[in-house]
Amino acid sequence: MKAMRYIITRPCLQEGSLRLLKYLDATFPESGPAQFVDDRGREHAVQVDRAAGRVWGLRDLYHGGNLGVNDVLLITPLAPARYQIEAIVKPHAAPPVPPRAGDKTPEARRVVVTATPHVREVRLEQPRPTPARETPQPEATPAVRAPLTPAAPTTESRAPLTPAPSTPPAAEAPAPARPEPRAPSRSAPLPATLDGQLTELARLTGYRLSFPNPGVARLVAELGEHGYTVKLALTGDGLRSPAWREEADYALQVTGEAERPQGTPRLTREALAALLEHARLAPLSPIDLRGYWQAGNLDLESAASISELVGAHLAQRGAFSFVLLTLAAQPAHSIVNTRRLAERLGSGVNIAELRSILETLTRAPFLALTPLPGGQYLLRADVRDLLADLAEYADGVRRRVRTPENADKPGVLA
Repeated sequence: MKAMRYIITRPCLQEGSLRLLKYLDATFPESGPAQFVDDRGREHAVQVDRAAGRVWGLRDLYHGGNLGVNDVLLITPLAPARYQIEAIVKPHAAPPVPPRAGDKTPEARRVVVTATPHVREVRLEQPRPTPARETPQPEATPAVRAPLTPAAPTTESRAPLTPAPSTPPAAEAPAPARPEPRAPSRSAPLPATLDGQLTELARLTGYRLSFPNPGVARLVAELGEHGYTVKLALTGDGLRSPAWREEADYALQVTGEAERPQGTPRLTREALAALLEHARLAPLSPIDLRGYWQAGNLDLESAASISELVGAHLAQRGAFSFVLLTLAAQPAHSIVNTRRLAERLGSGVNIAELRSILETLTRAPFLALTPLPGGQYLLRADVRDLLADLAEYADGVRRRVRTPENADKPGVLA
């Protein structure tokens, strides 16, 4: 039987569960007890709950295998209600060997060689210890010999090695700092009210939200020729209000999962909560959601299919991280062989994904690899230094980004 690939998410680890995505329907056709056999031969009793869209009881499997977010499970059916589970764990670089107590070699420091408003050239320089006897002594009086301490020569000798500030010159200083809106943590609870959930959906997905009537909400996708408007009846009174009769591309009534209004498409509160969870895990846009509004019945079953899109985003991110972590085991200025790298990655990343990722790493802002003939690449820098430089680059760009005037309430129109 064909093995199915599943990306572990943070909710999976927290709940000790596995989400039954649509592509897993044939793998888990029935609810009830089942057995998972891990790669060590240990059996784990699990419970398949198709109604809830979950497989429960995987906490011991996750903890026993030290699995984390974006690690991969390969699920192979062996017999009815019995499955072989193979875990693919992200590689972790070996920890550096701690220096011996007697070693006092000065650490290399990052030194800015040249700097422009857009680019900084940084190199590593080993500070040279200056003997204490080289400290210049004034000839005026012998009394000044008292401050002969190691601190003085050390300060003078390391002054040229102090990293230049990462802020741009005064002429091109970024806009004055102002409080930046922070996205809520993915682990934060969902808003309790319906209005709050719609506001959160608008912020995460890029809609403009307005409430023309207490019982009616409008979501506007301002995308030019690709734009559209969704009106939502939040209550029964909203269906009878003048605002409900205003023109919109799609019109839905907000209901519970068990309610089925006649003649009006619906958006269930449970599906809205699921949408928010998906949007917190991976970026969703009005373009992604348009087909669901158009279908006219956005319930939990429809929202479950969105998880496949989210799973694809997470899988791409996980594959990219997998390749980077594997490259971290190689030293700088070494040769990367695509075929050998694919063997080290195993089934976690296919060859097409690997080539695409390596090609991405040859371009800005990464510039980590230089392509060579024969499917080989030169690793231009240590992956740790690469990530540190990228973090500095991203932080510098972030400080130059001006905060919009309406950033205090993104996605909401008064």
